[in-house]
Amino acid sequence: MTKTTPEQNKALVLDAFDALFNKRDYAAAARYWSDRYIQHSAHIAPGREGLFNLVRTLPDTLKYENQLIVAEGDYVIAHGRFSGSGRPAAWVAADIVRIEDGKLAEHWDVLQDEATKAQSVSGLPMFGDRFPD
Repeated sequence: MTKTTPEQNKALVLDAFDALFNKRDYAAAARYWSDRYIQHSAHIAPGREGLFNLVRTLPDTLKYENQLIVAEGDYVIAHGRFSGSGRPAAWVAADIVRIEDGKLAEHWDVLQDEATKAQSVSGLPMFGDRFPD
């Protein structure tokens, strides 16, 4: 079993998300995601192929941006934005990933549509320091 540090795990998740969501490099992504990957998201079919197949159906304009990433042991939580998916609003996500043997082994997420300034009761943006255009 490969032992990794929280800093290595954060870098792994960011590299994996960039390879899959931004670069659409499925060969590289397969090196990041375990072939025994467990998917808990209600929006994604099981396994890494379920995730990869979902991404294949999305427009090439899909983009992942990370704002905050924290790690504790083998768990990483990434707060990010998925935009350019063809949906009316970007998704702001908290992705929770468990790392095993240096690969993404398990995933949960919490997703919500990004609010505009007019929709924000708090008056604050959900991602970064600006509201979406």
